[in-house]
Amino acid sequence: MYASLDELKGRLDWELDADEERIASGALTDASELAASYGREWPEATAPRLVKTLVLKAAARYMRNPNGYTQSRAGDETLAWSDAHGRDAGSVYFTRSEIRLLENLAGRKRGIYSAPVSAWGTKLPARDAAGHVPVDYSGDPFPFFSDGVSPW
Repeated sequence: MYASLDELKGRLDWELDADEERIASGALTDASELAASYGREWPEATAPRLVKTLVLKAAARYMRNPNGYTQSRAGDETLAWSDAHGRDAGSVYFTRSEIRLLENLAGRKRGIYSAPVSAWGTKLPARDAAGHVPVDYSGDPFPFFSDGVSPW
């Protein structure tokens, strides 16, 4: 686990009974597993501090609303949880921004990547010294790689 039960108790504004401690311990385990899933398997001793913060935040969020209520009404008071909805309600979860933070900490980059590929045994297209591929019209040659850098 990336955070301890005592650290979680410090984020909550009430004393936990025995059942709540058991639930909180499970929430910390779930949040740590999710953090490793969205990020990577950091060793507990060398995990970035922000991972611990995010795990504590997710576990505390769950402990404040373990039943997954999206709205509670008592008399003339209404309390709403705007971030708990759908499949996340009633479970330990990370928000989209927290997931992005974990991915960035792990060095994962979102987006589209391309790589040059060629079939086995075929010749790659001819290129000049600047890394341009000739074209079959009278225009300028097409740049094969940016800045003339080849992966070969």
